[in-house]
Amino acid sequence: MTIVPFTFAGATRVAFGAGRIEELGADVAALAGDRARVLVVTDPGVVRAGLAARAEDALRRAGHDAILFDQVRPEPAIASIDAAAEAARGAASVIGLGGGSAMDVAKLAAAVCGADRPAAHYALCANPLPERHPPIVLVPTTAGTGSETTRTAVFAAADGRKQWAWGDELRASLAVLDPALTAGLPAAATAATGADALVHAIEACTVKGAHPIAEAFGLAAIRLVATHLERAVRHGDDLEARGAMQVAASLAGMAIDEAGTGVAHALGHALGSFAHVHHGRAVALGLRVALPGNAAAAPQAHARVARAMGLAGADDATLASRLPAAYDALLRRIGLSPSLADLGLAAGDALHLAAAAAWPENQPMVTRNARALSPADVEALARDLLMGAA
Repeated sequence: MTIVPFTFAGATRVAFGAGRIEELGADVAALAGDRARVLVVTDPGVVRAGLAARAEDALRRAGHDAILFDQVRPEPAIASIDAAAEAARGAASVIGLGGGSAMDVAKLAAAVCGADRPAAHYALCANPLPERHPPIVLVPTTAGTGSETTRTAVFAAADGRKQWAWGDELRASLAVLDPALTAGLPAAATAATGADALVHAIEACTVKGAHPIAEAFGLAAIRLVATHLERAVRHGDDLEARGAMQVAASLAGMAIDEAGTGVAHALGHALGSFAHVHHGRAVALGLRVALPGNAAAAPQAHARVARAMGLAGADDATLASRLPAAYDALLRRIGLSPSLADLGLAAGDALHLAAAAAWPENQPMVTRNARALSPADVEALARDLLMGAA
């Protein structure tokens, strides 16, 4: 194995355990001092589920002043980040509680709340993020995005296109993984977010920038997903499976933070911008069509992924060739259909989808992909994805 040059940036501190949210007050005190003003960034669903109240109670028992910002929506708009940043001014700490959207809003709002520029100023790394910001604590209520361990925040620009910001300033000081917070997640959401974690891990292990540290995180995540995702989907109250999936998502986040992602994410982001497809579902179906070509182009890396998924065999090329079918079978077992017909998408939309995958914000993912791809190749993948071929 040839090791590409890399620099390991370290990882977010992670605290794991069922009921761990009850220690949130002490966590904040350690980071921001006693009786701190704390902004909790979340979404209406988390509030309705009573999870925001649990976080607020834990903070107030410790003497902190908890302020709730609950205006986050899926595929968060840049305006919501600016609103959260305004609410964060003067806060000693910012907590992101929820799925990837809430955590991404919290991260970027915390990073820019002391500056005089809106969040859009920092999109696509056009300008460096401010250096000083309140410490960030992230508490995921799903197990998929891995945002709690990445230095990236994804959001929708004013025109609806998916954008991102990146930098060390977006790294959380602490990620709190409490599997009990994910126990109420419906099966479909569990499947989509779990598939997101799996795609993160597979791409991080196989893209052109993959290296041993990213691979260590990614392969560990794949093993956990392969063992526990179906259980989590079928038995939502199985805290062992839920906890394993939370750890897998965080490990996969560490992996993509090191190595990045490939064309599955370019297609997935394009689908999100183009048709508002759930991110986990979108990238899962993107990898489904990309995996055969990728595995043929990089058999050794994909054979390692296959072994992590439980496939046996000594020959790398044979193992890699079996991986796409095993991946497809897992998606079907957790209820992720390859068809997008429910959204009114068809093969005729392939040219528009391929064009969106080539937008500047998505092109780096195409470039990093395990297999070199021409524009015609990306269009063919887009067509296969939209056809939902069996």
